[in-house]
Amino acid sequence: MDSDYAARGTSTDRRPRHPLQWVRRRVGLAALVVGSGLLLSGCAEVDWDQVKRLAQPESASDRADPMFDFWIGSWIAAFAVGFLVWGLIIWCIVRYRRRSDDDVPTQTEYHLPIEVLYTIAPLIIVAVFFFHSVQTQDKVLEVVDNPDHEITVVAQKWAWTFNYEHEDSVGGETVYDVGAPDQFSELWLPVDETVTFNLRSPDVIHSFWVPEFLFKMDVIPGRENSFSLTPTREGVFEGRCAELCGTYHSRMLFDVHIVSSDEYDAHLAELQAAGQVGGAYGNSYTDDIAGIDEEGAEQ
Repeated sequence: MDSDYAARGTSTDRRPRHPLQWVRRRVGLAALVVGSGLLLSGCAEVDWDQVKRLAQPESASDRADPMFDFWIGSWIAAFAVGFLVWGLIIWCIVRYRRRSDDDVPTQTEYHLPIEVLYTIAPLIIVAVFFFHSVQTQDKVLEVVDNPDHEITVVAQKWAWTFNYEHEDSVGGETVYDVGAPDQFSELWLPVDETVTFNLRSPDVIHSFWVPEFLFKMDVIPGRENSFSLTPTREGVFEGRCAELCGTYHSRMLFDVHIVSSDEYDAHLAELQAAGQVGGAYGNSYTDDIAGIDEEGAEQ
């Protein structure tokens, strides 16, 4: 035995490393990483409310609550699965570490209970996620039968047009806000009143997204998608196209003004006085191909 060690240039006094030495080194490394993260986070003011929301903006819609609950639940499930997997990995590393050069852990093959576990467990996790996804989707996409307001959103390269359909405050007329890549459009909404959005595109696929609504929906040529919500918080928010739609996609932005009912009516009166009356729906080519008339119904 001594000659074998000498031939390999290894001292006969070599002893196995202390089992806790490996753990201490890893714990020290983890502490260094966490400490560095805390020091770096001190370079900027921490918005603890945003941390509690896990980076989601403060909601401004009644449909945001189911989406937020699903977001938080997904993270809780992800952390639970992650900690379980990491814990099992670390436990296996420590429990079955090599204690000497001649030591080999027991080799286990065809362990039926374990194989069943790592086959069935992911299926259960996916099934639970699927159930809650569908449940949340049904709540968020439920369309109000008789909304207080109806807005037809037209997304075209590379701007937004918002048609306020048959508004009582302007004598039942339809008025519209329109923008351009160098002049962002404005969407005005009354707080605490139901609104149904009908989304149209005369050219390519776009996506209507207001981060504070915790929701976005594709705008597809030849197809009218709809959703309803009730704005719950006054303020000015940013909206944008969330689908790469061409050269000036990055300029396809708009501002969302959630205001009181009186301010909303006053804005519609300004549009009427400016001659922005009658609706602006863009080219009808894609609708004609799909067989959709001006009212959004299939012919």
